[in-house]
Amino acid sequence: MNKKMVRLSAFALFIAMNAFAQEQEVKLDEVVISDSKFALPKEKSGKVIVKITAEELAKKSGQSLANVLSTVAGLEVNGNQSSAGKNLGYYLRGGRNRQTLILIDGIPVTDASGINLEYDLRLIPVEQVESIEVMKGAASTLYGTGAATGVINITLKKAGKKAISGNAYMSMGTQATADKVKYNPQDFNQGFVLNGNIEKFNYFASLNSTETKGISEAAVPQSSTYEEDRFSRVNSLVKFGFKPTTKLTLDFFANYDKVKSDFDGTFDNFSNPDTSLNESTSEQFRFGFSPKYKYNKGEFVLNSSFNTIERNYNTFNSWANAVEVSDYKSKSVNVDVFNKYSFNKQFFVVTGSQFQFHEMNSETPYDAITNETAKFNTIDPYLTAVYNSDFGLNINAGARYNMHSIYDTHFVYNVNPSYSFSKIPLKVLTSYSTAYITPSLYQLYSPYGNLDLTPEENSTVEAGFEVELLNKKFTFNAVAFHREEKNSIGFYTDPITWTSNYVNIEGKNDAKGIETMISYSFSTKIKVNGNYTFTQVEQPLSRLIPKHKGNVSLDYQATTRTFFNVNYQYVDKRNDAFFDGGTFATTPVLLDSYQLVNVTAKYELIKNRMTVFGAVTNILNEEFVESVGYSTRGRNFKIGLNILF
Repeated sequence: MNKKMVRLSAFALFIAMNAFAQEQEVKLDEVVISDSKFALPKEKSGKVIVKITAEELAKKSGQSLANVLSTVAGLEVNGNQSSAGKNLGYYLRGGRNRQTLILIDGIPVTDASGINLEYDLRLIPVEQVESIEVMKGAASTLYGTGAATGVINITLKKAGKKAISGNAYMSMGTQATADKVKYNPQDFNQGFVLNGNIEKFNYFASLNSTETKGISEAAVPQSSTYEEDRFSRVNSLVKFGFKPTTKLTLDFFANYDKVKSDFDGTFDNFSNPDTSLNESTSEQFRFGFSPKYKYNKGEFVLNSSFNTIERNYNTFNSWANAVEVSDYKSKSVNVDVFNKYSFNKQFFVVTGSQFQFHEMNSETPYDAITNETAKFNTIDPYLTAVYNSDFGLNINAGARYNMHSIYDTHFVYNVNPSYSFSKIPLKVLTSYSTAYITPSLYQLYSPYGNLDLTPEENSTVEAGFEVELLNKKFTFNAVAFHREEKNSIGFYTDPITWTSNYVNIEGKNDAKGIETMISYSFSTKIKVNGNYTFTQVEQPLSRLIPKHKGNVSLDYQATTRTFFNVNYQYVDKRNDAFFDGGTFATTPVLLDSYQLVNVTAKYELIKNRMTVFGAVTNILNEEFVESVGYSTRGRNFKIGLNILF
């Protein structure tokens, strides 16, 4: 550990010792929804679900959604430290994007035009987010395809209790790499929110925009100067609710999101990457309707959404000396109808049926796919039973029957018992769950498509414990997991005929690991959180997966209006691969480990009206690599304010 880190650790310890004697904190019971689709006290859940609350998000001012998620135990978000336009890879328990399901307000979201069915988290500004739950482990029983390594459930903000309220915010910051320092503002983010509640009606509206430049997406050699790659994003969200009776609630939403970014060398693959001609645009439009009806024994819910995503790429081909245009369009419909019926205070059953429809079309210089043929639908009935005894035993078990218009059927299930001891503050848990990932439209209908593909299969077994001491001021949990994936879909080229297509790969690959989290509240003023993840995967799964990863965060509420945060992150060495576009050779690369220290300070300048913040990221200006060939951010500064009205 270097001298800077020693001084920083000593300073953190000094703060902790001086704050220890302050007034003690009492934690309120927390509820989670991801493991049953309905609110459940966290202590009765058989999963260690990471919940990032609105209060915790407010302490992370200036961070992106990817930055926030990268601190979760078991989750590596590759690209969160690169240029703003860099594609994100979220690797949960050694998995890939396709194996992690993204939910927005409980509704699955995906881009059906991609090679895999996955979602681009760059489309969501963190300013629209109310809370996040990360539930790890196979979860297809409740959520269907894609929930193989876990679920990231993002809850967007909603109307407040006043007739009219809102806020306006803005921030600006630098964008510099460790070796090319420039501290003029290059990163701008601004927006406003208007919401209210008038008798039986409620409304919420927000508008956000982001503009960033300053660094090149491709890593810049010392002797070169590359052009700055710009990133811009516009987001609008509207929600409207009507509650005609105390039992019935009708909610509507619509949102429009657009991301435009420059990117670097596709064809030369970073042997000569810099170009000002590469540009991508991604537009999303979503709307939906969600009625809820409560009755004496339970609740009936219908979640529905329709979304379109259009992606356009202008890519310079140095071999042809021309800009080539590629267009991708997708449409998706999701309808999930489910009902909770409580037989008594200890036992309830969730029954439901989910319908999904996806179609796509694309036109590129190399192939074309039409939506007349490239489409499929699924209908999945499912059931989950939850038993919470009065003596500590909790059981969550369920099953889903997937009916697909192409490959017929698939069956998944889960069993998740846990036990909370009454004499000691200890909960033990275990689970076994299975999951599936449907082939994408591209894998089925592209020129390399294969209509005989069947779903990838995943299964996870896990066991762990959670202990809470000192009136819940101290919490520690640990979970060990073993995940198996088989029948995965890969790209195969016949060595004799040179024909290529997607196939189901025989055999299986394993991932295993341990996730631990610790939290201690010294007082109402100071709190320390930490987590450590050990992940071991077989060679085919090892790209960009750190074996060891840890996070430590110190919160210090100096006064009622002044807040400080210091966080530290360590990311271990990772395997990567470099493909040379000139020689067509792939070279394995071992990326060095790195560590980051970030500091945030907030001050309530006008009580209940205006808050300002300042942040310094990568304060030690460490030079590191997230992905081979791509740049990463060095020491950067950001300031901002939030005005309530």
